[in-house]
Amino acid sequence: MITLPGTETLQNYDLALAWNWQYDAGFVRLMQQACTDHQVSLLQVTPDNLDSILTGLGQNALQINTFLDRAADTDVRFSPLCNWASLHCRYVFNPAAKTARANNKALMHYALIRAGLTTPYTIILPPFQTNPGFPEIDLSVLKNHFAIKPSHGGGSEGVVTDAHHPEQVQAARQQFPEDAYLLQATIHPTSLEGKQAWFRVLYCCDQVYPCWWHTDTHLYSRLTPGEESSLHLEHLYRITRAIAALIELDLFSTEIALTDDGQFVVVDYVNDPLDLRLQSEAVDGAPDEVVAGIASTIADWVSRFKPQPAQM
Repeated sequence: MITLPGTETLQNYDLALAWNWQYDAGFVRLMQQACTDHQVSLLQVTPDNLDSILTGLGQNALQINTFLDRAADTDVRFSPLCNWASLHCRYVFNPAAKTARANNKALMHYALIRAGLTTPYTIILPPFQTNPGFPEIDLSVLKNHFAIKPSHGGGSEGVVTDAHHPEQVQAARQQFPEDAYLLQATIHPTSLEGKQAWFRVLYCCDQVYPCWWHTDTHLYSRLTPGEESSLHLEHLYRITRAIAALIELDLFSTEIALTDDGQFVVVDYVNDPLDLRLQSEAVDGAPDEVVAGIASTIADWVSRFKPQPAQM
């Protein structure tokens, strides 16, 4: 528990975690335990104590070594904290400039192709605001069955998954008229041992957590080491790490489908912020052991930035 402002002793925290979403509580609980296990100190920053923490930082009564933000994307009051962290912290997870680039689906589409990764056949349309007419394009190349996605945004907002006609495209483009749109050919995954070969892969600080993921129910299950080996799914690691090297984010997820012809197709390029609801608390949440692994990985990473005691 912090005492701010007015303390005479500088308070130093190894990690500050900013959060404001009630469904992050399970992750934060695991994060607190992981930090205890790794002997790193955790400062939780919430809307309730944000002002006092900003005051402490401004008065040099408080120091933070590393920073993870899970709040500023929905609450601008956290922006000053993010700005302070970018200037003063020894390490910032998912810095804002890199997050902004990774969350641009149109930009990522071309970047993944240049990196040699396979993506669905995609047509990128300019913003409706700058070009309201429907371009002269041949939708038959998408086999008249495609998804419509705004270039920015997450949580499936503005996404049409079962599109067939130009009228649907025009209606979708007007929902976010300042954004470019992707028309993405529908990918049909193969079946492996009776399961849809669609994977949501979570990444954290070079650790990869592949999970089965059902496109209709959005339910996860952890891909076991035995399944990885017997079904030859090791490519999920290579692809995810290639994406991580490209976007330089510490924490994200991606969706990869395996097709009948043996191709691993990156369908949903980068998801950030990562949904870390626990499966034990939300049926469509991530497996608890995966979230616990991520919390432990973050705490271990933070431990590398702990100030070393002065040598006598």
